[in-house]
Amino acid sequence: MAIWGLVAEATVGLGERKHTEAHVLTHVEGTREEALAVLEQRARTHLPEHPRNPRRRRLLRTADGFLLVVDGTWQSHATRFSVAELLEDSDRPLPPARDEGEPGSGTEPGPGARQSPPEPTPETAPGEPRDEDGVPLRPSWLGRPDLP
Repeated sequence: MAIWGLVAEATVGLGERKHTEAHVLTHVEGTREEALAVLEQRARTHLPEHPRNPRRRRLLRTADGFLLVVDGTWQSHATRFSVAELLEDSDRPLPPARDEGEPGSGTEPGPGARQSPPEPTPETAPGEPRDEDGVPLRPSWLGRPDLP
């Protein structure tokens, strides 16, 4: 089953500092149509920060989501809502561990599986004094002949 990201893009800032920011609102597991239904509900209930005094609100359907245009006293503000399939996520949680009896439960991690970082090795001698956090009192670079 595919995982879909629901994304909102809005223009923020003023003048020369105006820029577009994108935020992933949530993830939906299911079909694209199910994700679009959830996105439509989010777009219909969205209350943008600007304009402060909205005069007109229009929600338009696009090929990949929705466009919300809110007219204010001075200018219009737009928020684009889109649905996109999640292909990769560096912060995705690890899959649950498999039992030994399950097929394919070898000790080799699969492609893209997260591995724990290697244990740090101290660059100072084990007998050197350290503070309560384990940081050496004398920096390892101090006294190196290859440094000026």
